[in-house]
Amino acid sequence: MAAEAPALSGPWLGVAGFAAALLLVSLRVPVAVAMGLVGAAGLYLTGGTATVAFVLGAAPFEAVFPYSLSVVPLFVAMGVFAARAGLSAALFRAVDAFVGRFRGGLALATVGACAAFGAICGSSLATAATMARVAYPEMARRGYAPSLAAAAIAAGGTLGVLIPPSILLVIYGLLTEQSIGELFAAALLPGLLATGLHMAAVAATLRLRPQLAPPGEPRDPALRRRVLREVWPVAVLFLLVIGGIYVGLFSPTEAAAVGAVGAVGLAWLRGTLTAATLADAVGETARISGMIFLVLVGAAVFNYFVETTGLPHGLAAWVRAADWPPLAVLLAVLLFYVLLGCFMDSLSMILLTIPFVFPVVLELGHDPVWFGILVVTVAELGLITPPVGMNLFVIQGTVPGLALATVVRGLPPFVLADLLRLALLVAFPQLALLPAGRLP
Repeated sequence: MAAEAPALSGPWLGVAGFAAALLLVSLRVPVAVAMGLVGAAGLYLTGGTATVAFVLGAAPFEAVFPYSLSVVPLFVAMGVFAARAGLSAALFRAVDAFVGRFRGGLALATVGACAAFGAICGSSLATAATMARVAYPEMARRGYAPSLAAAAIAAGGTLGVLIPPSILLVIYGLLTEQSIGELFAAALLPGLLATGLHMAAVAATLRLRPQLAPPGEPRDPALRRRVLREVWPVAVLFLLVIGGIYVGLFSPTEAAAVGAVGAVGLAWLRGTLTAATLADAVGETARISGMIFLVLVGAAVFNYFVETTGLPHGLAAWVRAADWPPLAVLLAVLLFYVLLGCFMDSLSMILLTIPFVFPVVLELGHDPVWFGILVVTVAELGLITPPVGMNLFVIQGTVPGLALATVVRGLPPFVLADLLRLALLVAFPQLALLPAGRLP
């Protein structure tokens, strides 16, 4: 007598595994542990103990040994040493020297400084935490509404995810086997667009509610020259790293090494590289890199399970059979990411979903580099949307006495700006594909 088929098998088992991983994450189980546990359990159901033993013996090593992954700790080190060098405060003063004469000039300067610091940091959380220490006290002293001050930092901090060098783009490129250099090039115009739209959100908010910020104050032209002399090494470092990749002078890994050494050099030139600072920066680099690699290990086990169930190919076949317009499917995928971003951090979201979403994107004929920019854009949106917007909690934890509701109250204009940017990127893929040289 033939054995009965299990209640869940094939792609449906993969769907159940994805739901189980989301449930564990919602229960505050670390995402690396959640993906690893669900992946191991699913592999046991599909292949038994031998399969679990084989995957657990091979997947962790295969997840972290590729040479291309060395770019991650190097870019992390670049951002950590840049923060230790005090560059965030210098960038804030530099942007303020040009826009401080306008109403809300400090909020505009915060957005601009976040974009500039993100260009050498690559991390949204680090950008938000650093700028909260630098910009919020100054805005509070000048009489800015706490909601506007905190929201400008939270939204500006998301620029560190998109503006290259972006660790999230590196992870996406490694997962999908896309050129990191092309992804960085494709992110340049969208990053500038994001900065402009966030500044426009500040201006629009103050046009409607001018009481949220005091009038601007005149800035001495001599001040502008002085602050530019202070921050020009940052521009040189950015151009060396990103420009070196773009013109083929460096590979991404070599550029990351150049950036890390350059950030250490800037810290030394500014007199902030003490023995204690060096030890602290190295320790933080190790902790952040270890966290990322641990998530990669959990994702490798989970992804092996997802591939075993046939979910990616089954989902692509279902979309093909449904005969939906490619744009409709893309919009559904982006909506899925926006909703998921309300409950998960961006790195975990990408690692958990790309294995079965990416084959669908390729099946529909969408450009994978363009899709990467779209994914990172919606991941940015998730960083400032409750209940689990990571930037919100970072700023709340950095600024004493700041209520989460206060931060959320100032966010709607920035969320609308991000949605407008997403619509523009969907309507005009050339914004990403032209700098990357991927137009036919």
